[in-house]
Amino acid sequence: MSRTSDGGSGEHPDPEELPGGDHAAFSALLEDSVEDLYEHAPCGYLSTLLDGTIAKINLTLLDWLGYAHDDLVGRRTFADLLTVGGRLYHETHFAPLLRMQGEISEIALELRAADGSRLPVLVTSTVKTGGDGQPLLIRTTVFDARDRRAYETELLRARQEAEREREELKRLNAALQQTLLPPALVSVPGLEVAAHYHIASADKVGGDFYDLFPLAEGTWGLFLGDVCGKGAAAAAVTSLARYTLRAAAVYDPDPAAVLSNLNTVLNHEYNGEDPRFCTVIFGLLTPDTDQGGFRVTLASGGHPPALLMRTDGSADYLPTPGGQLIGVLPDAHIATTAVRLTAGDALLLHTDGLTEAHTASNSDDDRYGDEALLDFAQTLAPATASGAVAAIRDLLDTFGTGVDDDTAVLAISVPRPTSEEQQ
Repeated sequence: MSRTSDGGSGEHPDPEELPGGDHAAFSALLEDSVEDLYEHAPCGYLSTLLDGTIAKINLTLLDWLGYAHDDLVGRRTFADLLTVGGRLYHETHFAPLLRMQGEISEIALELRAADGSRLPVLVTSTVKTGGDGQPLLIRTTVFDARDRRAYETELLRARQEAEREREELKRLNAALQQTLLPPALVSVPGLEVAAHYHIASADKVGGDFYDLFPLAEGTWGLFLGDVCGKGAAAAAVTSLARYTLRAAAVYDPDPAAVLSNLNTVLNHEYNGEDPRFCTVIFGLLTPDTDQGGFRVTLASGGHPPALLMRTDGSADYLPTPGGQLIGVLPDAHIATTAVRLTAGDALLLHTDGLTEAHTASNSDDDRYGDEALLDFAQTLAPATASGAVAAIRDLLDTFGTGVDDDTAVLAISVPRPTSEEQQ
């Protein structure tokens, strides 16, 4: 390298110190004239008067647009090269900002070529001022943005395609979800029944399920459960669980036997590398012909306890301690309990999406919780099945996006005599 008198590096390397090939390239570079660098730069250069009249333009930009030098210089303005939309933007935004700021950078515009085609470009303009600070002319650099525009167009197309696929997935998920739930709850003489399914995300199928169906004459079965996970795999387990419960109840309606059968099926089918399990509560409903109302026997496999709301205004959980998850162990322990519903009493079953919903914030400490639900039920009691489900539905709506898991609720109630309801 050549050295300055103070020993520092000079402005240019010494050609004699470069390898042969590099020496030749460096020599050619030094021979380039400033004018040649301007005319054949890898970007377009344009100089205009303050009124926009083109005063100078390099060959690179002329080649891009298909114009000759005399077609533009002194005859056309920069705005004349823009598309109709570009001219409007230039007049309303580009030119005013340039006058105020003195510079404007990387503005996406389209230039119209001589053959009528459009050239997408990125434009940077700077106002050149004289010694007195007064503007003299405008210098503009133009970058070919065809590759960038093609990339952006493809990106937009891919995004739109992804949106269409997402909408289609939502429709498929909604259709699949409907197949996992009963189309309508059966009518049970002497009972009011109601249910609600709250979908936390339209992108994935949830694993909550419920049903109410007739068994032998004078008896009905009901169940509500929650399969671990989401998506197609959870949906497959949900479907298997739902139909297994119905079939098992026909064979032996004893609630503990029904859940034991489901446990055997799930443990047998999903005991490999991808184990699947669920929580379920199954109930057997029988009218009490002697005293009125209904006798209800419940069996629970690790499921949140049912809520009992009495006609006297009290409310409490029906505990089933010790009930184990269904499908995990070959011989799961099934917990049972029994209750009698009289006129004005209501029984509410729910999945844990309700009690695990976030309330004030996204902190795990702000889950809704079992105690809050019990307090809520005590304010509802006495309640009808439809009234309780409607109240829970409104409660879920207040949580908004805090409900991050699907929630199913199923309620039954024994109507009070018409005379009492009117009072």
